[in-house]
Amino acid sequence: MSDAPTATTASPESTAPGKKPMSNLSQRILFAVIGAAILLFCVWYSVWTFALFFGLVQTRMLWEFYRMMREAGYKPAALLGGGISVLIFASFFFFSVEQGGPNSFDYVASSGWHTVIFPGYLLSAPIILLPILLILREMYAWPRKNQEINPFANVGINLLGLLYVSLPMSFLNVVSYGPAGYDYRRVLVLLLLVWSSDIGAYAAGKTFGKHKLAPKISPGKTWEGAIGGFLLTLGMGWALGYLLPELSVTYRLAVAGVVAVFGPLGDLAESMLKRSVGVKDSGRIMPGHGGLLDRFDAFLFILPVLALLQLVAG
Repeated sequence: MSDAPTATTASPESTAPGKKPMSNLSQRILFAVIGAAILLFCVWYSVWTFALFFGLVQTRMLWEFYRMMREAGYKPAALLGGGISVLIFASFFFFSVEQGGPNSFDYVASSGWHTVIFPGYLLSAPIILLPILLILREMYAWPRKNQEINPFANVGINLLGLLYVSLPMSFLNVVSYGPAGYDYRRVLVLLLLVWSSDIGAYAAGKTFGKHKLAPKISPGKTWEGAIGGFLLTLGMGWALGYLLPELSVTYRLAVAGVVAVFGPLGDLAESMLKRSVGVKDSGRIMPGHGGLLDRFDAFLFILPVLALLQLVAG
């Protein structure tokens, strides 16, 4: 599947008098609503729909990363990397389920501890052997025609994609689990905080924005917008006590602070990546919204820090 634009010929229906094409804003709103509805349903319905949805999302995000690296002249092993990304996400998922409470996989399957823990070890074998597999691939293809890039650069790009995209997204399995097992409210809280950060930054930036935050990376971002996003995210963190009353206000504000600081940094990192390879969007999977890496770039910096915070706070 290619994200490259293809030439199209306007049909008579699309240019017929009296029929107005959908505006870009309307298109963005429509697909945003559809995407959000699918996301929220999968998060709410069960731990399995949650895992399936985000497992596919992180695999697509990695594919978009490898696509951009191909634009820069690298030749990553996209299929191998994508397969390993699924194993990484599945390993985190099974480990989190095994550590869960009454809703855990071992309880539902009622077939013992080994049923859950064994797949985790089994899935980790290809991950451990990945560097060897990637080097063997380069040895088989050496020398590549019309490529001056060192073969070990391709190996590094493959590993970088897994460390930059798949590993952070896999931490969502850790963040979504509470003492009683999978809790969809924890994912919903994270989504609301990220959306609050984006909305606050956009509104404050449009209204008060004068001082550029990182003009060489993202000229549209301002310090005023960053402050507005930070304040709205903290306010949302306080208000979410109604959704998760068992979490202390201190912990909720700490989580909100992590989202407010590391979310924009994740967005800037992806902007720098796109500028470095000369692309506008990471993909075209959502009309008017770019790729999934564009939509979930904030998660790549937020999730590792939240997982660490959850580990430290117990």
